Amino acid sequence: MSYDFSNLWIEKFRPKTLSDFICTSFTKESLLSFKNKEEIPNLLFIGAAGIGKTSAAKIIVNDILDCQYLYINASDENGIDTIRNKVMNFAQTMSIDGKIKVIILDECDGLSMDAQRALRNTMEEFSGITRFILTANYKYKIIPALQSRCQSFDLTPPLDLAVKRCASILKQECITVPDDQKVKLVEFIKGTYPDLRKCLNQLQQNSTTGKLNKPQSTGSGEDELLMAAAELFKNGKILEGRQQLMQYISLYPTRIEDTYRWMYDNLDLWGTAQEKKDANIVIIRNGLANLPLVGIPEISMAATLCELTTL
Repeated sequence: MSYDFSNLWIEKFRPKTLSDFICTSFTKESLLSFKNKEEIPNLLFIGAAGIGKTSAAKIIVNDILDCQYLYINASDENGIDTIRNKVMNFAQTMSIDGKIKVIILDECDGLSMDAQRALRNTMEEFSGITRFILTANYKYKIIPALQSRCQSFDLTPPLDLAVKRCASILKQECITVPDDQKVKLVEFIKGTYPDLRKCLNQLQQNSTTGKLNKPQSTGSGEDELLMAAAELFKNGKILEGRQQLMQYISLYPTRIEDTYRWMYDNLDLWGTAQEKKDANIVIIRNGLANLPLVGIPEISMAATLCELTTL
C-alpha cells in the first residue's frame, strides 16, 4: 500500500536545493564552496531533531555533487555487520561516472562502539573514492576518532530565518494570520525552536480552517508532562510521578536525553539559591552520564528527580 505525503507541509516544503536550506551564513558559505569545488570532505552534521540534518545531506548528494550515494539509517542498522557488509561493499567500488561516492549514515550516534571503530578504518581505507556524511543529535556519542576525520557543522538555524520561513509557508498556503496572532507567531515558533519539523506540523494542525488559530498552549506537550512529573516528585508522590514519566517515555521515546536538558533549563523548580543550583547541576550531569548504564530510562530519570527533590 502506498501513501500520499504530498499534503504534509514537512514533506511539501522540505528543502531540496542549497538555496532553499536555512542555516548560518558560515554554514551556507561552506556548502557553497563545496558546490564550486565539486568536492566535499567527510562531514558530521550535529544538532537537535528536526533542524534539517538529513535534508542537508541529501542536498549535498543530489544538488551539490549530483553523485551516487548510499543512505543508511544508523539507528535501525547499528551493528558492525552493517559496516562490514553494506558500507564496505559500496565504499570499495568505483562509481560509474568516475565521481566520488557518498555514504550517508543518518543518526550515526546510534551506531554501536564496535561499528564506529570499524567505520573509522573504512573511512581511512577508501578515502580516495568515497566520502561520508554522518548526522547525529549528540556529538559526544560519536567517538573522537570519527569526529577528527570529519568537518563538523551545527545546523541549528537562526531564529529569525526560521520565523521568515514559517511566515513564507503560511503565505504560500494562503493561510490568514489574524492581527492579534501576528506578534504571537514568533512565540509560537519559539515554543518548538529549533525543531522546524515539529513547528510546521503544529502550524498545519492549527490552520486547517484557512486561518492560523491560537494554539492551545505555547508550551509543548513534553514540557507539560515533565512539569507534572516534577511537581509530583516534589510533593512526595513518587509512584504517581513514575507513572507520569512512563507516559512521557511511551509518547516521546526518542527524547529521553532531552529530559536532562529540560531539568537543567528549569533549575529554579528545585530551589533558587545558587548553592542549591550548583549541587543540582552535578546531580543532573550524573543522571545523564548514568543513563546508558542503567538501561531503563524511567529508573534513571526517577532517581535523578528524587535526588533533586530531597537534596
